[in-house]
Amino acid sequence: QVQLMESGGGLVQAGGSLRLSCVASGSVGRIVTMRWYRQVPARQRELVADIYNGGSTNYADSVKGRFTISRDSAKNTVYLQMNDLKPEDTAVYYCYALAGPESSWGQGTQVTVSS
Repeated sequence: QVQLMESGGGLVQAGGSLRLSCVASGSVGRIVTMRWYRQVPARQRELVADIYNGGSTNYADSVKGRFTISRDSAKNTVYLQMNDLKPEDTAVYYCYALAGPESSWGQGTQVTVSS
């Protein structure tokens, strides 16, 4: 089992930046991919970005060119650098890991962008 802990959320003005962190512990050697999702009330959880062991990344169209996912394998940490934030980026952001047949979720971190 993999445990995930997110941090870095907060309140920022439109146009500002935040960096989210997700630290993995437990069976980290089995992780195949890590992802960032976000969710607003009454809406489905949305995939924001993912990164695979080989380093390939994918982004939702809504964040391309503004968000960057990266990882520090030595620290078992994945980051989401968010630039040029917009009010519509306001959500709870969740870290996700796929390790073999098992998936794990973090507790979420709130990001609020004021206009």
